[in-house]
Amino acid sequence: MRPLEAPTIRLVDYTQPAFWVDHVDLTFKLDPKATRVSSKIKFRGNPDLVDGPHDLRLDGRNLKLISAAIDGQDLTKDAILQDAEGLTIPSDLVPQSGFVWEAEVEINPEGNTALEGLYMSNGMYCTQCEAQGFRKITYYPDRPDVMATYSVTITGDAPILLSNGNKLEHGCWHDPWPKPAYLFALVAGDLVSYDDTFTTRSGRRVDLQIFVRDGDQDKCAYAMDALKRSMKWDEDVYGREYDLDLFMIVAVDDFNMGAMENKGLNVFNSKYVLASPETATDRDFELIEGIIAHEYFHNWTGNRITCRDWFQLCLKEGLTVFRDQQFSGDMRSHAVTRINDVLQLRTRQFREDAGPLAHPVRPEEYIEINNFYTATVYEKGAEVIGMLKLLVGDDGYDRALDLYFNRHDGQACTIEDWIKVFEDACKRDLNQFKLWYSQAGTPRIKVSETYDNGAYTLTFEQSNPPTPNQDRKQPQIIPIRVGLLDADGREPVAEQVFELAKAKQSFTVSGFDAKPTPSILRGFSAPVILEQNQGLDDLTFLLAHDSDPFNKWEAGRTLATDLLTRMILTDATPDQAFLAAMRKVATDDTLAPAYRALALALPGEDALAQSIFDKGQAPDPDKIYQARQSLSLAIAQNIGDDLINLYHSMAVSGAYTPNATDAGKRSLRSAALGLLTRLETDAKTAKAQFGAANNMTEQLSALATLIHQGHGDAATTAFYDQWKDDRLVIDKWFAIQANSTAPDAALAKVTALSGHADFDWKNPNRFRSLIGPFAMNPAAFHHKNGKGYTFIADWLIKLDPVNPQTTARMCGLFETWRRYDSTRQAMQKAQLERIAATPSLSKDSTEIIGKILG
Repeated sequence: MRPLEAPTIRLVDYTQPAFWVDHVDLTFKLDPKATRVSSKIKFRGNPDLVDGPHDLRLDGRNLKLISAAIDGQDLTKDAILQDAEGLTIPSDLVPQSGFVWEAEVEINPEGNTALEGLYMSNGMYCTQCEAQGFRKITYYPDRPDVMATYSVTITGDAPILLSNGNKLEHGCWHDPWPKPAYLFALVAGDLVSYDDTFTTRSGRRVDLQIFVRDGDQDKCAYAMDALKRSMKWDEDVYGREYDLDLFMIVAVDDFNMGAMENKGLNVFNSKYVLASPETATDRDFELIEGIIAHEYFHNWTGNRITCRDWFQLCLKEGLTVFRDQQFSGDMRSHAVTRINDVLQLRTRQFREDAGPLAHPVRPEEYIEINNFYTATVYEKGAEVIGMLKLLVGDDGYDRALDLYFNRHDGQACTIEDWIKVFEDACKRDLNQFKLWYSQAGTPRIKVSETYDNGAYTLTFEQSNPPTPNQDRKQPQIIPIRVGLLDADGREPVAEQVFELAKAKQSFTVSGFDAKPTPSILRGFSAPVILEQNQGLDDLTFLLAHDSDPFNKWEAGRTLATDLLTRMILTDATPDQAFLAAMRKVATDDTLAPAYRALALALPGEDALAQSIFDKGQAPDPDKIYQARQSLSLAIAQNIGDDLINLYHSMAVSGAYTPNATDAGKRSLRSAALGLLTRLETDAKTAKAQFGAANNMTEQLSALATLIHQGHGDAATTAFYDQWKDDRLVIDKWFAIQANSTAPDAALAKVTALSGHADFDWKNPNRFRSLIGPFAMNPAAFHHKNGKGYTFIADWLIKLDPVNPQTTARMCGLFETWRRYDSTRQAMQKAQLERIAATPSLSKDSTEIIGKILG
């Protein structure tokens, strides 16, 4: 089947399988090129389907069938109808009430470069079965609503043989909890373990093991600590206790995703496990903490309760992202965590919603399900959970979650099941709220206000622009947190939560002596775009007085965006009010350092491009770049001598620790360094920090500053010489050069790096470390000569036959092509069409490129 002829899978076409599975026995005889997999599967007929008899349909790709039998009777080759996607056994050969299927297949892990199913990673056997990788291991009904217990036997030369569940003996495993095939896992290799234990609140001992390559044991302590804190937090906050005797994590170098929550045997991209002060940044430690938590939390929200079909992916991912965000806030700072979460949402998901790849949180159709592991499903899905919690209150949320776990444990569920537990627990009709799952796009909220004799009225109008296949949208329920400040910055009335449910709706609050200043959408209470006419005085007032940390930051962000937009479009110069506000934030010791660092960071180039496009003009990447450089310099000059004092005051003495307090100081110190270096002709402070740094956070921030300011050649060479034997650090070396090199020199730099001996382009981490950061250097990627587009397209075409999943995700780098000027549009379109015309392009990439082109 040609990719363009691949079928479209639709939510409305869901039907239950003809046969359920009770138990699966698997035996693996491992061999790099010819692994034999024997399966013995106990099927039972589905009593809800009365239109039989039914054929037996099993999914399977790239499998060599050796033998097959039903209830011990061998099936002849003529009885088995095989095709590229699986096999069918006619109904007259299939006992309809139940039977045992046995099969032996041969697979080639070493030749599996797509990294789905069973594959090799530097001599290690590893699996990745979500979403549809199990069908590359053996024939099976590879769908999430088919849940079964598993017993696994593994034979081979590797000293470590792992699978899901509890260990019976070497190479033998049993998982007593029914699971879908996408949660199956197998790892085999020459590995060592970093061990610990956890005692559950009921007193059970759980053995914990992190498996890594020999030599990496000293980089596992933080991951283990994060795991134990996650287990304790899930007990304390959600009442969820771990349910096996053993929990394992394996660090793998070649991995398409961040991590995978396989029951009892989580497989992780090694970058999200391995960390030491010398090799990992504060951000790395933070990501390890959050991703370890995310995958562990899936044990209940994803594994014990899974999704009925892949259209319900947001059911497990949106909820689990929300849970890991709660955890990160508790572990660090809720204010800083929230700002970072919203920055990511706006950078990735708002961009997705505004372009050709827009889709609902629960999509209605797909060609390749791997293409829907998106920011909309994950990040916007989490925002929907947050809104639901705000609407029903903390107590209502807790009651609903308890009911969800009690009612649906062991089931494969839908969004309808999820909403129903909230309706039942909270006695509230949520039919309109469910539109958040079915309508794509980012709602826009227009705000107007009136004040009359102590009564203040806010009027909101909601709209949602057309998105692919959805021209008209219905009004959604949007919770809007509002604070009202008097002239002294006090709040005479309590904070309000207005529920906007109509296209236009007004809300009145009384009890004021004068017109208050509104603080609207506090905590970013809904994933919307707020259209509010706020003058310089109001924004400056909120920056100084708002008690809500998010809106305080948002006021400064809006000031910066408005100023930069004027600088780009009208050649305006930085105004003193803004510069004074930035100086006050930078030197205000009552604010947490991490918060001040975020406040000093200017809006990114891509966000400014979208803001200008929203005003009806084509963004000029060169002008955007220059405006940000000019404003950064002006901020540095205005803070002046206080910068060096700020820089030195944020130095952390003593041994490195990744705790939030120290990390916050280092982030502000890094921001001060970036500004300070603009005032120095020789970058002496950055050079000194690079040479003296005893941790990767400060070494890498100094290197980035030096490269950005054109003083990085010697440091770049020294960094490589120091870290050339550490694969994860060298990923950073590639990325920092691609992202920080000045636009006019960036393409030459990444072209040279793509020919470097260490650029293993078949490794997803290494490929992403060069190609992604270059595209996120907008003035370089969108250089007027168009060569950046050709560079990216060349590499996508090269990667696609090797790893379609990674290629398709990287195709999204072109999703904003229509917002630029006609010349840049034409050049990007030409490259998109060249990719689309590539012979045998994968269905993964074909679907994404087709949507981008429209």
